[in-house]
Amino acid sequence: MPCTVVHVLASTRADHGGTSRSVPALCEALDAEGVEVHLVTAAPTDPAPDQEPILPDDGVQVHRIEEKTHLQRTLRSPLGFYRRLWSVVEDVQPDVIHDHGAWLPSNVVAAWVARRADVPLVVASRGMVTAWSLSHQARKKQVAWHLYQKHVFRQASLFHATAPAEVDDLRALGMTQPIAVVPNGVEIPDTLPNGQATDGKRALFLSRVHPKKGLPMLLDAWADLRPQGWTLELVGPSENGHRAELEEQAETLGLDGDVVFSGPVDDAGKWHKYAAADLFILPTYSENFGIVVAESLAAGVPALTTTGTPWEELEEYECGWWVEPETKAIIEVLQDATEMSEDKRSEMGARGRQLVEDKYAWEEVGQRMRMVYQWTVRGGEERPDFIA
Repeated sequence: MPCTVVHVLASTRADHGGTSRSVPALCEALDAEGVEVHLVTAAPTDPAPDQEPILPDDGVQVHRIEEKTHLQRTLRSPLGFYRRLWSVVEDVQPDVIHDHGAWLPSNVVAAWVARRADVPLVVASRGMVTAWSLSHQARKKQVAWHLYQKHVFRQASLFHATAPAEVDDLRALGMTQPIAVVPNGVEIPDTLPNGQATDGKRALFLSRVHPKKGLPMLLDAWADLRPQGWTLELVGPSENGHRAELEEQAETLGLDGDVVFSGPVDDAGKWHKYAAADLFILPTYSENFGIVVAESLAAGVPALTTTGTPWEELEEYECGWWVEPETKAIIEVLQDATEMSEDKRSEMGARGRQLVEDKYAWEEVGQRMRMVYQWTVRGGEERPDFIA
């Protein structure tokens, strides 16, 4: 069955986290499956180097709303978004509108347009309704929930979750619609570039430098353990001055020389970072997927992360560590990881690479998502087993 889908995402700016990368990649995977894909998204007119939008290949038709002012960026251009999205929907007559995220005007716009056009709405909450996310700026979100977000969610014909934990999050909010569990895919490079030269062993954090990521815990754990011959490198864009707070903490802990703060890197540069790493660490409080964990495994690097991510498979496949987001727990597994022989870490990395190849290739993800759309539109057919 031919299928046309319009994806809606507030922004694909490189500094806006994993969703900015995973949604364009999902669009490409769907295009490869024969789905006609349109992406409606906002983009700054004159982006800084780390704000350049990440856009899918030419097979996906991208409809951009230009953001020319600070106010437009703050509001995600709701009026412009509405006009552009309605124009696209009128023109292409999609079978499904697939909206990504929560709490933003673009999410309300997607629901308005879907209702007006009588098109099924698929909503991907993208980790924005986890317990941690709901507690962050809780009062604002309580108001937003009652004003608009619960109405957007209730309109959804189906939810898209990237991990089983998101099913529980949505059910806790009272959502009873079907929920398709389709993970993010991951780019799997055939070969890695040469890693940058480093002294000794290197533990890598690569993500947004944001309070949600648990980096103060990691610095405390590193200072307690001080693994001999190891350097901790923190790579990524800083949000709201958090890097400066961490640098002050590192200085107070006497970690000068043991911790390296690096700025953001582009998609090519991140693979150089993975190639130079002996261990990957994401000590986060909350992630809907944690694509950097999958990328590290694809690069053959064992990963240490927390139960704030859905990566229980790290232990099941013996390719990493999955612990509570607590300093003591991180210290214990960090000691194991840094004292392990290089051969054993390499064996763990090889198992992680195999896991990603078996379960998280974009081809498999695209096939699953196409099946979700077809089931949503047709109805009455046998439900795929990954739809809860």
